[in-house]
Amino acid sequence: MFTYDEVHTAEHGRLRQTHRTYVPFSVMVGTPYEETAPPPAPALFGALEAAGYQLHWVEHLRTRMPMPDEATTLRLAEGVPLFQVLRVTLNQDERPPALEEFKIPGDDLEMTYRTSPQQVPHT
Repeated sequence: MFTYDEVHTAEHGRLRQTHRTYVPFSVMVGTPYEETAPPPAPALFGALEAAGYQLHWVEHLRTRMPMPDEATTLRLAEGVPLFQVLRVTLNQDERPPALEEFKIPGDDLEMTYRTSPQQVPHT
């Protein structure tokens, strides 16, 4: 499994997030990346599409209290929750060629999504 780890810092060092990307070795068989590491996201998605994948994503969002190493990496004050996003990349057969995990401080976070009537789940 190819794994990429990144830590992102916003202006003035205020907001940090960790971003981990997983790509199974089997996904790159028969592509130019069979013998070398594929590019990290977001360039990864162009490489997957060039390899014939038709991609879409499902995101799983949750908050939780951080583990001690996560709190240290993200410089979280005691009691600050962690916002975790698991973004599953799926191909035309609903198989996952990649997974991304984002961990973001949850104390000053707002997420905005654009949807259309066709995308809104019906309950």
